[in-house]
This record gives sequence, structure tokens and C-alpha cells, in this order.
Amino acid sequence: MSDIRDLEPKSVWDIFHGMTQVPRPSKKEEKIQAHMLKLADSYGFKTHHDAAGNIVVDVPAKPGCENAPITVIQGHLDMVCEKNRGTEHDFDNDAIKTLQSKDEETGRPIVKADGTTLGADNGMGVAMALAAAISKDVKHGPLELLLTADEEAGMTGAKALKPDSFKGRQLINLDAEEDDHIYIGCAGGCDSNLFWSYATSPIGSDETAVRLTVTGLRGGHSGGDIHEGRGNAIKLMMRSLRGAEIDLRIGEVEAGSMRNAIPREAHAVVAIKKSDIDKLKKSAAAVQAEGRAESYEANLEINVTDESGVDAFASTSDTTTWLTALAALPNGVLGLHPKVPALVETSNNCSTIKNERGNGQLKIQMGCLTRGSSDSQLEVAKAQIAAVAQLTGADLTTGNQYSGWEPNPDSKLLKITASKYEALFGEPAHVAAIHAGLECGIIGKNVGGNIDMISFGPTIRGAHSPDERVFIDGVQKSYKLLCAVLEELAG
Repeated sequence: MSDIRDLEPKSVWDIFHGMTQVPRPSKKEEKIQAHMLKLADSYGFKTHHDAAGNIVVDVPAKPGCENAPITVIQGHLDMVCEKNRGTEHDFDNDAIKTLQSKDEETGRPIVKADGTTLGADNGMGVAMALAAAISKDVKHGPLELLLTADEEAGMTGAKALKPDSFKGRQLINLDAEEDDHIYIGCAGGCDSNLFWSYATSPIGSDETAVRLTVTGLRGGHSGGDIHEGRGNAIKLMMRSLRGAEIDLRIGEVEAGSMRNAIPREAHAVVAIKKSDIDKLKKSAAAVQAEGRAESYEANLEINVTDESGVDAFASTSDTTTWLTALAALPNGVLGLHPKVPALVETSNNCSTIKNERGNGQLKIQMGCLTRGSSDSQLEVAKAQIAAVAQLTGADLTTGNQYSGWEPNPDSKLLKITASKYEALFGEPAHVAAIHAGLECGIIGKNVGGNIDMISFGPTIRGAHSPDERVFIDGVQKSYKLLCAVLEELAG
């Protein structure tokens, strides 16, 4: 362990250290909310909070800057709680143990946690916002620090905001994770779940049960990595089964682990005629070769092995219908943004498959995550999924929908921030939008009033995993940019 409070800028790291000492899992944020309210009160700042757990800290302008427009600085209080196998840690009660080290890839100094997530996402953004507010050296106009709740597990805090939740109409989000980028847009999203239920019967005397497995894929973030065309285990499994062109009866199927991750593994147990084993093996080998060539997944393996653990299977016709549904469901990039070159506008990730077996029934549940920068195109993609469900007899549920953040290349706040970045660091920032979720889209829709928004922040790698690490020089760089922008906005 190391004392991160010795790092520069000291005020940022001191506040962040304080946050690491307070548990703050999503949906269990009472302790961190109390901590932030007490901290704001110690500096004489007025605060107000709503029933959803959002906190707004009112920060007076520095002398002579009272007439500047209000600037909102926004970040979320909760963190993803993950730990390595074998690490003893109670996220409801224990402090995060921090370490200073060097990044293995770049050699740059980093801060990480000891076997758990660090919570720099988005604790570092919150710490920078409060540090700028309390600093005697930072010139700024009136500020509102908007500290939202439950971003990681549903964005329920942002969804609860209203037009009168805060006054400012220019907003800096500090939840980005590349210190040389300024973001001006992100995707919205929606979860979809499809449910099929099939009657089963025992394996026939002329049949054998085999297991088809898909392994070795890279997976990745269903937003940030979707444009790379990485292999999807569900789709490759489907192609292998359909490509054999034989009668199949599905008995068991599972794939993926998280809705927002491209599935890396899948398996299915099917009953086939004993004479058709070679055909299925041939199909699996062909799809394996195709998958490696299509997406450079060198470690992809699709294997067919003997399986005796399942003894009841759906009918051939029901299996054909289900495989047709998997083939028809949209997956991957569905469209590019018309105004931002190379930005994915709409995508769908066929994410997870689970099954339940028993009482003469096979129940299959499939989860998808659809993302879109355009609300209308998001609805188009959802309608495609609904059509597949209708045509194949699946029950469909949708939920957790949130709006995207439409890019505004003409943003005044963007021009100021980009100009300051280049003046400070001698090169232009990368101005971009991301095909992942930030709270800006929800805030813009719920609060209204044509809010001018941008997002930036320090470089963070491995977020949402125990590999999470924040780059120390990235914190220094982003905080320096924040202070410069606030000074410019103060006039």
C-alpha cells in the first residue's frame, strides 16, 4: 500500500483517498452520500439532494466572477465492485487498498487497487470537481457540482433529474477515460430479453447426444469494441449447427456472461442421428476457419464431443425455429453516424443465453443490448428484435432504456476546451463521440434547455475489473485542463 495523498495535485488525491475509505457500491450509496455532504459542508457550500440520491453542491463564484454563467461539473458517486478470486474484501464495509505502480504496457506511473476495482471510475472525476471548487488558486464563476447516483447499475440517478434539478446550462462531465480526448456524444441503450419454451422428449434409439463448444474468442465491450467486428460466440455456434444441414434437437444451451460484453464462449447439447456426427464436425471446422479469417480470432475453437448429461430434447421443428431466430437477430454494427465519420450510430449485441430444463420443458432466455446515438434508430433496431420474437413465437420484454447524446460539433464549450487543450499541451485534442453510455444523453433529455455539454477525464484502463488503474500523469493533465477551462468561462 502507498499513501496516494502525497501525489500531485494534492487536493485531488486527498479527496479521492477519502472516497476510497468509504464503501460506495451501486444502489448502496448512503455512506458516500453522507461523506460528500459532510465534506461540502466543511467548506461552507450549500447542498441539496433528491430522493434518487443525487447531490448538487452550490459553489459561489470567486470575487469578480459573479456575473459569469453557471458551470455544472458532473460525475457519479457509485463504483463497480469486482474482486479477484481469493481476494478477501467486503465492498459494503471495507476501504479500498490502493497501490502505486507502473503500467506494464506503457511504463507510466499508475494507481490501482489491491485485488479489487479501484473506483477511479468515477471517483477521480468527482475528486477533480471538488478540488477545483475548493482551490484558492482556481479562478471560476458560480459552479454546481452534480454528483449523481447509481450510474453503473441503471443510471437511475440521471433518470430522476428534472428541469429544476440544477440551474446551469453548460456542463462538464468528468467520466471519460482518455486524457487526450474530448467527447461530444455517446450512445443510448436498451435491454431486450427473448423467451422460448419447448416441450421435450427422450433421446431416440437412433440418436446420440453431442456437445458443440465455442471458445477462445477475445470478447470485449459491446460499445467500445463493437466496431472491430470481433467474433460473437452465439452467432458462431448458430452457424455451426445450421451449417451441418441435418436434423437437430436442442437439449441445453448457454452463452455469454454479461449483457454489455461480446460473448466469448458458448455451448449447446443437441441430439442428432449417429450417422450425422461427421457432418456436424465438418460444419464446425468450416465455421472455425471462417471465424478466424473474418475477425482474426486466432484462438477460436469450435469442437464437437460426445455428451451424455442431457436426456431430453426439443423437437426438430422447434429447434429449427429457434436457430432461425438466432440467425435473424441483428448483431454488431447496424449503422454509422451521418455527421461523425467512423462513429457507430446503432448496434446490437446478442449477449447471453441461459436455459432451464425439467418437467418436460426446455426454457431458453436470450439477452441483447441495443445501443444507439439516435433515439429513432434505436427504436428501429428494437423493432427488428421484436419482429424476430413475433415470427418465432418468443415472449419479449424490454427495459432499462436511456437516451443517447447527440454530438454537437458547433458547441461553444467544445471550442473553448479544445483551444485550451492545444494551448496547454501543444497539440490538438481528439474530438470524438463514443458508442458507449455516459449520463449526458439522459441529462440532456430530462433537464432540457439546450444544455451545452462536453466530457473529458484522466486515462483509466481496465475499468469495471480488478485490473482498473488510473494514470497519475493523466490526472494531472485533466485537472490542469479543467482549471484552465473554468478560468476561461469565468471571463
